[in-house]
Amino acid sequence: MINNDILRRLRYAFDFKDSTLIDIFSLADLVVSDEQVAGWLKREEDEGFLKMRDKDMLAFLNGLIIFHRGKREGAPPMPAERLNNNVILQKLRIALSFQAEDVLQVLEQADFRLSKHELSAFFRKPGNKNYRECKDQVLRKFLLGIQLQLRPGEDAEPE
Repeated sequence: MINNDILRRLRYAFDFKDSTLIDIFSLADLVVSDEQVAGWLKREEDEGFLKMRDKDMLAFLNGLIIFHRGKREGAPPMPAERLNNNVILQKLRIALSFQAEDVLQVLEQADFRLSKHELSAFFRKPGNKNYRECKDQVLRKFLLGIQLQLRPGEDAEPE
């Protein structure tokens, strides 16, 4: 999935205004403008579309964690070397204070079933023999499940 699509889906699911998105970015010490946010929220075929870099998405996800859970004591977490679906899923799980059962319940709400063992493979380190890459379909279903949980009765995809 592209970062822009993830941002659009999260914005819709949480019903964030553009100003809230800017505040979330600032929690992770990234200053963004209204124009940047508007460009990131546009579709690829729209005029003014701006491709969101991994660095910006990581800042948003870290800001979302602080937005939901508060600033962490001590040293800031080490930034991920490379953004992928596993990192995104992990950061969303942290931001929402989800345990494995909560993640499975959200996926089930979107008509997607995984075992606890399959889910735990997504959260392992890439060198681990039980590591498994989180595919776009799993992340898409997780984002849909969050939307269904936070906005019941509104099963339309975000615009």
